[in-house]
Amino acid sequence: MATTSKDPAAGRFAAYLERVGGVIGHADRREPLRAYLSGLLLAGERKSVEPMAARVDPAHVGARHQSMHHFVAQAPWSDAAVLAVARDWALEQLERHGAVGAWVVDDTGMPKKGTHSVGVAKQYCGVLGKQENCQVAVAVSLAHPVLSVPAAYRLYLPEAWAQDRRRRAAAGIPAAVAFAPKWQLALAALDDLLADEVPRAPVLADAGYGDTTQFREGVTRRKLSYVVGVKAGTTVWPPGLTPLPPAAWSGRGRPPTKLRRTARRRPCAVRTLAHALPAVAWRTVRWREGTKGAMRSRFAAVRVRPAHRDERGLRPVEWLLVEWPRDVAEPTKYWFATVPEDVRLAELVRLAKLRWRVERDFQELKDELGLDHYEGRGWRGFHHHGVLCLAAYAFLAAERARLSPPAPLAFLRAPRLPKGFRPRGAAAASRAA
Repeated sequence: MATTSKDPAAGRFAAYLERVGGVIGHADRREPLRAYLSGLLLAGERKSVEPMAARVDPAHVGARHQSMHHFVAQAPWSDAAVLAVARDWALEQLERHGAVGAWVVDDTGMPKKGTHSVGVAKQYCGVLGKQENCQVAVAVSLAHPVLSVPAAYRLYLPEAWAQDRRRRAAAGIPAAVAFAPKWQLALAALDDLLADEVPRAPVLADAGYGDTTQFREGVTRRKLSYVVGVKAGTTVWPPGLTPLPPAAWSGRGRPPTKLRRTARRRPCAVRTLAHALPAVAWRTVRWREGTKGAMRSRFAAVRVRPAHRDERGLRPVEWLLVEWPRDVAEPTKYWFATVPEDVRLAELVRLAKLRWRVERDFQELKDELGLDHYEGRGWRGFHHHGVLCLAAYAFLAAERARLSPPAPLAFLRAPRLPKGFRPRGAAAASRAA
């Protein structure tokens, strides 16, 4: 692979490789590390191992393929250590534009055929918007309005996989890995970031996490605030309304402790509360510039108490944020937020909407860096490939965060492929798209 040494980005890439290489163990892994990250960053439709080997070293495809495959699928280097280096490299540039605005929890689905790749099951796949055969990874990113940085990545292992000894052994799933719902994986990732003393910020998540009371409670126990999506049927106590105190003690047995609800005194769904808000509660807020102009909608914010399983005690008051565009019949989105009570509505909206950055990140990670192109079946290879994609993206993010970057990766030049080269498994020419 040819490079232009006079390009400052080439020097930064070499320094980045040196820093990442310091945490992957044996020195023999540094060359396949360079080849793998280069292959991910170079242009090309397919980012599985063999096509990347051909782009990086077309004169020795077989040997290069073997070296890169061993590095990603078998070498025992630490995913967490590599991702921590990548995160900190990008943070150095992100913080030139301001503090981290949020820790964004999200998951991403990768459609797969067959049943042998680790973690594959028929489950909800966000990219397809339906239940489909796929792998799902839980991730956390550090977001700022200018850019965002991947900071955690872990495969969600469906319960059927976790309990299947034969498939676990075939995929090399570590014995310590047990079934855990996605929200627990997300909380474990937050613990890792806290242990690394990453700058704290509010936690953002969609309703897949926010509607789970245990997840919100877990975030609060970690002394982090949140802005999380909830579903329209989630119940709250409206302002000024609370459950009745426990019934009077009859003198026999244990004194009653449960708070009471009656037919007239009970919580309501957030959708019902939104419909009951007066017209003056709604304001039009613009939160950012999109490709088609300013992005704006109508919002209202009200102080409420979440009502799920609160018989033993009242939950603290927090914000309910509702989006209801003027041209639709129903509110479209709801959020719970534990940010300070004096927050301005526009600030709360911008924070809730900051998740768009991570959604765009994962689109680019798949379309440009091949996050979903890995063809191996094992646990180690899945995570190694994913973390290397995130590491490549972190380098890109750092380059973009620099003032007036020219062509950040102009130094990467792939040699010409051998005439007639076709990677194994490629479609015949007559069938190619």
